[in-house]
Amino acid sequence: MSTQTSVPFKSTVPGVAVLGAVTPAQAEILTPEALQFVATLQRIFNPTRKALMQKRVYRQEALDRGVLPDFLPETAYIREDPNWRAAVPAPGLQDRRVEITGPVDRKMVINALNSGAKTFMADFEDSSSPTWFNMIDGQVNMRDAIRETITFSNPNGKQYSLRKDGKIAVLLVRPRGWHMVESHLLVDGEPTSASIFDFGLYFFHNAKELIKRGKGPYFYLPKMESHLEARLWNDIFNVAQDMIQIPRGTIRGTVLIETIMAAFEMDEIIYELRDHSAGLNCGRWDYIFSFIKRFRQHPDFTLPDRSQVTMTVPFMDAYVRLLIQTCHKRGVHAMGGMAAQIPIKDNKAANDAAMKKVRADKLREVTAGHDGTWVAHPNLASIAYEAFDQHMPTPNQIHVRRDDVRVSRNDLLNINFEGQVTEEGIRSNLRVGLSYMRSWLEGVGCVPINYMMEDAATAEISRSQLWQWARHNTKTAEGKVANAQYMLQLLDEETAKIKKELGAKYASTKYEAAKAAFASNITGEKYNEFLTTLLYDDIVTTVNSAKL
Repeated sequence: MSTQTSVPFKSTVPGVAVLGAVTPAQAEILTPEALQFVATLQRIFNPTRKALMQKRVYRQEALDRGVLPDFLPETAYIREDPNWRAAVPAPGLQDRRVEITGPVDRKMVINALNSGAKTFMADFEDSSSPTWFNMIDGQVNMRDAIRETITFSNPNGKQYSLRKDGKIAVLLVRPRGWHMVESHLLVDGEPTSASIFDFGLYFFHNAKELIKRGKGPYFYLPKMESHLEARLWNDIFNVAQDMIQIPRGTIRGTVLIETIMAAFEMDEIIYELRDHSAGLNCGRWDYIFSFIKRFRQHPDFTLPDRSQVTMTVPFMDAYVRLLIQTCHKRGVHAMGGMAAQIPIKDNKAANDAAMKKVRADKLREVTAGHDGTWVAHPNLASIAYEAFDQHMPTPNQIHVRRDDVRVSRNDLLNINFEGQVTEEGIRSNLRVGLSYMRSWLEGVGCVPINYMMEDAATAEISRSQLWQWARHNTKTAEGKVANAQYMLQLLDEETAKIKKELGAKYASTKYEAAKAAFASNITGEKYNEFLTTLLYDDIVTTVNSAKL
């Protein structure tokens, strides 16, 4: 939290307007040169971005008509060519066995870099609520972290700084996805692509400093749905590197395969980014969300309670096996997914059970062939290391080719497994969605709920499952029809419980706004493409950046 006062900022760059207030430290990020850099990328590439977003709309219309995804015949030559490889791992990215992730607030950045993990993914996306303050202050924190000058003092006077033994995690940054815009920065009167904004400011201020320190500008690229979207990133990388006169290939990007559409284009995505590729990651929670979203009109694709959709069910297992095989065939890392559990301090039995789940998950990943994994809490790093150190003595296991794997279209779409929709599953989705959306609207994007670290992806699963069940009048294990009326009734009941728990504090929260937005998307009728775009205008107009 900044103690500095935010004041309006006036851009001197022609065609560029900054609508948000900034602190003096944040103003150092919005230099004329940096704004000109972002504006140039926006003017060149935003038309392509918008065209690709329209392609998503057309593809959804085809899916709704029953045209299911398949491997692309026009790119078969890429998949079938055994000879091409992507770039060798960049400095600091050879060994990524444990990666920690989290938002870009100052204390979190310090703790993550000090956690003992090999790398830290600083997240401007799903674990950060994109208030203007959060986004621009995150850029300040990245700048200071890279230069190792970052410090923080909490209200009680406790001091935080980077460890002095040199064991600081290698930094990767996740910008927001192609679907988001940054409404506080207008270029020629139009909101800037949030992806270009986040990437551009970070790259402009830090790329050369990172190179000087023996690393490079490394990124995680979220929510892509096609190799054409990867091509757009690659084009931006090339132009950006040329503009500041550093060699092409200096940037590296790990792509999160977190949409069902991208699962059919893994080879092609690596191919498009091959000089800049740092591999692929199993973005498991968003992948489940995408699976529900894209097939939501089809009752045959109805999934059971979220807790029953594990990594071992057929469609998830096929996705993991194909990702590992594809990455290793092309010489890049195949990264595992998030362990969302967090330590339970006041209940040893519950904590032991949670940590047992983490151990099993990490053992499954390393023995499947993953080269590394994600954790959400520093205390989970040791558990992840235990599994990977025992079963992966080398910096990675890209040499494990998995030539035995055969994954077909039907495998990626196979939901033939036992599972039920239960009232508890519905109530759990309602609680997670409500609690997360409330926090997001209040400027917090990473929330511990029921000893799990929840972000936008899990709220998206909750919302999409409720919509899907209502749409198809799914019958619960208790014999109730989970229609729109039932969903809204249980939403009222869960909100009433929260209101009773909070008492007078409830009135000062954003629960009512969260409830109204949530109610609009759980009846099987209206469906917004993303919760974050549904809610974004609210935080633009009602969250005062000067207060945060």
